[in-house]
Amino acid sequence: MLPRPTKHVIVPPIKCQGIKTKLVKFILNNISWNGEGRWIEPFLGSGVVLFNVQPERALVNDINPHIIRLYQIIYDGSLSSEEVRVYLLSEGKKLLSKGEEYYYFVRERFNKIGNPLDFIFLNRSCFNGVMRFNSKGEFNVPFCRKPERFRQAYVTKIVNQISQIHKIMRGKDWEFRVGDWRECLENVKADDFVYLDPPYLGRHTDYYQQWSENDAAELARLAQNLPCGFALSMWKENKYRLNEHLSRYWNGLIERTFNHFYYVGSTENLRNAMEEALLIKPGYETLPVETKTSAKPIQLALALHKQADSRALVADVASRRR
Repeated sequence: MLPRPTKHVIVPPIKCQGIKTKLVKFILNNISWNGEGRWIEPFLGSGVVLFNVQPERALVNDINPHIIRLYQIIYDGSLSSEEVRVYLLSEGKKLLSKGEEYYYFVRERFNKIGNPLDFIFLNRSCFNGVMRFNSKGEFNVPFCRKPERFRQAYVTKIVNQISQIHKIMRGKDWEFRVGDWRECLENVKADDFVYLDPPYLGRHTDYYQQWSENDAAELARLAQNLPCGFALSMWKENKYRLNEHLSRYWNGLIERTFNHFYYVGSTENLRNAMEEALLIKPGYETLPVETKTSAKPIQLALALHKQADSRALVADVASRRR
């Protein structure tokens, strides 16, 4: 089952900070698992790793009920990609006509009713793709200020993503849960494999519920007593600091690293170069593979190019004045 070659990464219809789209190939190339048990994810998030592993049997959980509800109704067929298309085109026209005011109208409606279609709308039109809820469980991310967001091509892209994951799910034995991550680590069998992608301590702790140092320490203790293979994704180092949590709680594991750039985050210091660590239980790692660096996003490269042009222009004007 793993490792497996992945030419084209399956991109989920939901975005959130810490999404592993650019890390999927790295993760799938470094884990060794026979696929005979269940693939278990106590922290599903966007689901990008699940949709690319594509196990026959899976148990996935998240504390965020909106993510689980959306994927559950796609899985059981009660939400079709065509319904999503009709909804987004209709709501997109209203957003284009009314602008920012309509985004906040939908946000208020979603926080009262919790419609999965509204969840998709907000997730794809909020500021910088951030997934954030307040202490009352209300989505509180501001508008991205792009009233033209849901153009035909963008809607088609989202619809195709939903259609693609529905095809992947079809015929598979997947269980979706909303609740405490600890419950997913009960009754784990030797043939199972647990992939852990918890909130990043010191970075993404307001995703849906607070994640504390005590939670992180308990996860490390429980994981290292599992009877099966497991792997943990966690940030290791950036230009600001080193993640001391790894050496404190996760010693004795196989470490593989990948240099990556995050551009989904609420503040600038959360959108920067990062060395990611994949910590694997010994015996479940592949032979070492070449570590690569993900490409910087086009937006960043363009910004740097413009910045360089601007500096060159200022220097040219200054030289003329002299």
